Amino acid sequence: MTARHGKLRQAGTRSASLKSRRVLVTGGAGFIGSNLVRHLLVRRPSWEVVNLDSLTYAGNLDNLADLDRHPRYRFVRGDIADPAAVRRAMAGCRWVLHLAAESHVDRSIEGSLPFLHTNVSGTGVLLEEASRVGVERFVHVSTDEVYGSLGPRGRFTERTPLSPNSPYAASKAASDLLVRSFHVTHGVPAIVTRCCNNYGPFQFPEKFIPLMILRALAGEPLPIYGDGKYVRDWIHVEDHCAALLRVLERGSPGEVYNIGSDATWRNLEVARRILDLAGRPRTQLHHVVDRPGHDRRYAIDARKLRRDLGWKPVWGFERGLRETVRWYRANESWWRRILTGTYLVRRRRAESVAVRRSARIA
Repeated sequence: MTARHGKLRQAGTRSASLKSRRVLVTGGAGFIGSNLVRHLLVRRPSWEVVNLDSLTYAGNLDNLADLDRHPRYRFVRGDIADPAAVRRAMAGCRWVLHLAAESHVDRSIEGSLPFLHTNVSGTGVLLEEASRVGVERFVHVSTDEVYGSLGPRGRFTERTPLSPNSPYAASKAASDLLVRSFHVTHGVPAIVTRCCNNYGPFQFPEKFIPLMILRALAGEPLPIYGDGKYVRDWIHVEDHCAALLRVLERGSPGEVYNIGSDATWRNLEVARRILDLAGRPRTQLHHVVDRPGHDRRYAIDARKLRRDLGWKPVWGFERGLRETVRWYRANESWWRRILTGTYLVRRRRAESVAVRRSARIA
């Protein structure tokens, strides 16, 4: 992905990471985004972080409740497909980490339009503004699902052709190509990352691992699609955040970096391990009708990231899963607020603040 037209703006150097700077994170109230916001504030104590999030159902301000009064953190409620909101949030930000996305495959099968709105149109709006203001770095966080499904052997590399099989994956592939086009045509110093399945603290309960954990703890059936032999490559969210920071600071504009930790497990094996960790019987496993277009196997080849940027994961899957089960046990109030819908109270408060601010501006 090399720029051929226009003058490519110079990206920040490695030494620039030590300087004070303002970074925009989109989707920072979600699972990966909220972990990333906290990671940046801890790892880079001179940086300011602006979080732009529209607070859809998966955006949860409880994820960042401890940062409400943090002097280097600012939350902006807005839709990334709204040019005015993007312009307001990106003001003064030289680096952008774009995570905002609709990401649940089952929901994309039920209805694809929200995925096109956020993942495609929203990415386009961000790129237009990034090009206009001349950002120094634009990291677009994508997924290994754009590659489609693997056979029994092999791994996805950065040169694997895009072959998405769900509306979600197709919308992410489209956004990846938009990013490429703005790099080539307008010289936006953009980088694409494609990561495997994440797990860890603050993950919304509709996703596989937290869903299995909460059902195990409640003594309820664990729904397993089909034969349960679908293979996924798992990475702890902290390792993903560390990889994103490394790409932001040291990655080369125009490049694609796969992110993975070589932890491939069958879904059925993960569910069994969760039951063991929760002290529950495996009789809670319940096979259900498979979903349409279910990709059989994912596995990421992240050697480029390790070789070129010196990143490597620190969380093994066994330890990470054990700590994740422990976290959900210890944070019942957090997930119960989601299951009951009371987490939306903080969202309504944010809406009221946004309305008052708009009125003052008007």
